[in-house]
Amino acid sequence: MIDSKPPAFTNLNDYAKEDVGAKVLFATDDFFAICDNMLLNTEPVFLADKYTEYGKYMDGWETRRKRVAGHDWCIIRLATICSIKGLLIDTAFFVGNYAPKYSIQAAVLKPEDEALIPKRNASFGTGATADDFKQIQKLRTDTWEEIVPLTVLQPGNEETRRNYQKVLSDEAWTHIRINIFPDGGIARLSVFGDAMPPVPPPDQLIDLISMLNGGKLLGFSNGQFSSPKNLIKPEKSLSMADGWETARRLDRPKVITTYDNGTITSPGNEYAVFKLGFTGRVKKICADTTQFKGNYPDTIRFEGVNLGNKEWEDSQDIPWKTILGPVKLSANREHWFDCDSDTINHVRVIIAPDGGMSRVRMYGFVESNQIM
Repeated sequence: MIDSKPPAFTNLNDYAKEDVGAKVLFATDDFFAICDNMLLNTEPVFLADKYTEYGKYMDGWETRRKRVAGHDWCIIRLATICSIKGLLIDTAFFVGNYAPKYSIQAAVLKPEDEALIPKRNASFGTGATADDFKQIQKLRTDTWEEIVPLTVLQPGNEETRRNYQKVLSDEAWTHIRINIFPDGGIARLSVFGDAMPPVPPPDQLIDLISMLNGGKLLGFSNGQFSSPKNLIKPEKSLSMADGWETARRLDRPKVITTYDNGTITSPGNEYAVFKLGFTGRVKKICADTTQFKGNYPDTIRFEGVNLGNKEWEDSQDIPWKTILGPVKLSANREHWFDCDSDTINHVRVIIAPDGGMSRVRMYGFVESNQIM
């Protein structure tokens, strides 16, 4: 039976995606399909007639059938230091060739530790050499803390492909080791959690809402085509799929009219609420509609509030205060605005009447006494 409601931890940021900075540093084998595919931010696809010189092309990580002692594994550097609250191991389309079992270990590595990892040059038909194994042994990755014990995986049929795993730990990690037993394939990996970066100095301008600095989505009104969680990714988007796009509001008028200032008179709006990575004062805001050319919002408004150490709830009467806008938007560009907010740790982004945008940046200074 297809799980129609993924676990709550999937609402957190995914720190195992290539487009936010995660990277495969080592893999024992990349024979049929390279390990890096697991970190792609796209749905896996199956191309029935596509083959390489080494065998069937698969959109994921697939090792050869092991004919020597041991099992396959890889090391991934997460996008930033973070806690891990849950995982998704997606075996899509790996039916007779999926990895039957897996486990995950985690560690915090310094740059000098990472320097011990042999240089990776992945391609079809390759695997780690004897020298690679000798060098990687210096890290003793087999002794890293186990955060997911030996666990059975299900095959990549639509009804069984999504293998969710809750993780009960509050510790922060920078790297994970994925063990598959003994060999086989995995299509995609997601690692959901909370960024736990060190508090920056109060005179350093940072993006307070960025997922790499601890920003996270708490709630939203509509995400018909894509989630507002994408707004706080660090890199610019490459398509509309990698942004926030709502449905067209059904209460829009039959004929659109405008006010004297050029904004449209259509009623209604959509919103997304974020918790900032650090309590601070916002000085500059970027509303980026890149990729959204015929479906960008007409206007945007930003509201902020400092809830101290209280948790936001949609049912609460929150004393939101406007910190910017409403301001007019246009297609396919970055819009930069000056801002001078009070000390805040939550933001509500309000677009009117509907539409899509790719990124939001909120640059400011952290308060020296953090209450998060």
